[in-house]
Amino acid sequence: MISFFINFYRFIKIIFKGIKDDSEFRFLLAFICLLLIGSTFFYTKFEQWSIIDAIYFSVMTMATIGYGDLVPTTTVTKIFTIIYTFLSIGAFVTFTAKIISLVIENRSDQFLRKFKKK
Repeated sequence: MISFFINFYRFIKIIFKGIKDDSEFRFLLAFICLLLIGSTFFYTKFEQWSIIDAIYFSVMTMATIGYGDLVPTTTVTKIFTIIYTFLSIGAFVTFTAKIISLVIENRSDQFLRKFKKK
C-alpha cells in the first residue's frame, strides 16, 4: 500500500513538472480539459444526461473504452460524437505519450545523477 502512495506521489510530481516546464504538456492538458468540459456541457444539454453521466461517457469515449451503457440518440449528438471521438482519442494518445516521455526523462535524470555521484 505504501508503494502505491509513493508511485502516486511520483506521478503527481511529474504532472506538476510537466505543467511548470513543458508548454506542449500544458497545451495538451488544457485541450483535454476543454474537450471534456465542452462535451459534458453538450451531452447535458442535448441528451439531458446528468453531469456525471455526460463526463463518464466523454471519458469512456476519449479512452476508447466504450461500454455501450450510454449512447447518443439524436442525429446531432451522433455527429458531435463522431467529431469528438476523432479529436479526443488523438489528444488522449498524444497526452499519454507525453506523460510517458516525462516519466522516462525523469528516470534517466535520476539515473544520471546517481551515476555522477559514484
